[in-house]
Amino acid sequence: MILTAERKTGGVAAEIDLDGGRLASLVIDGLSLLVGPHDRATRWGSFPMVPWCGRLPRGRLRWNETTHKFPITSAPHANHGLLHTSDWRQVDDQTIRAELGDPWPFGGFATQHFDLTANALTITAQVHAVGQPMPAMIGWHPWFKRRLERGGTATLSVLAESAYKLDAHMVPTGELGPVPPQPWNDCFVDMLLPPVLDWPNALTLSISSSFDHWVIFTEPEHAICVEPQSGPPNQLNSAPVIVEPGTPLVGTMTFDWS
Repeated sequence: MILTAERKTGGVAAEIDLDGGRLASLVIDGLSLLVGPHDRATRWGSFPMVPWCGRLPRGRLRWNETTHKFPITSAPHANHGLLHTSDWRQVDDQTIRAELGDPWPFGGFATQHFDLTANALTITAQVHAVGQPMPAMIGWHPWFKRRLERGGTATLSVLAESAYKLDAHMVPTGELGPVPPQPWNDCFVDMLLPPVLDWPNALTLSISSSFDHWVIFTEPEHAICVEPQSGPPNQLNSAPVIVEPGTPLVGTMTFDWS
C-alpha cells in the first residue's frame, strides 16, 4: 500500500508493507528516512509493537493465575509483540488489519490507519478484544537513518525529566530516576517536548504521540530509534492495561517535517 502527497519542494511517499504491518519507507523530497529491509524483522522500517512493547521477560505473561509462554526472540526475552511478523490485510485505502492469533491466547485484532499530508504522517492504532478482556499494549519502533542522501548526520533533541531504572536484563524496575547519559537504550517519561531529529541542511522531523512512554535507542552507529508506546516494557506483567470488548486501546504517532 502506497500513500503519496505533493509538496512545493517535491513530494512525499509512504509505503506500508502488509507483511508485518510496517511503514516500510517514508520518502520526503527525495530523502529516504527509514532503514531499509533487513533479515531481522525488528531491524528496519517502522513496525508496530502489539500486543506488547519491548521486552517480555523470559517470554512469560502471568494473567489470571495462569502463565502464558511466548517464543524467545532475543534471549532471554520475547521482544516487541507478535504483529510485526504477522500478515495484515488492507481494509481500505488507508487502513490495515491483523488478527491476534496463536500463540496469543486471548484472540482479538488490531488496526492501523495512515493519514498522510504534505507535512505530516499520523498513524492511529487500535487493539480490540473479542469475547473476553485481555491485557495489551501499543507502540511503534521506527528506525531512522543517521545519514540521508544529502545533508549532515542526524542529531536528536530530547527533553525529558525521568527515565526508568533498569535491572540486569534491561527491564524497567518500576522505579524512576534521572535521565542517564548517552548512548541510550532506555524508557523515558515526563517528556517536556516532542523529540526532534535534525539532519542539517536536509530535514527536521518532530515525533509526537498520544502515548507518554518513549523508548529511545541510540546505540547503533547507522540509526536512531524513537519509540512511542502505551507503557513501559513488561507492563503486561507489572501494571497491565485491560482492554474490554467494545472499548479498544487506541493511540497515535505523528511525524511532522519541515
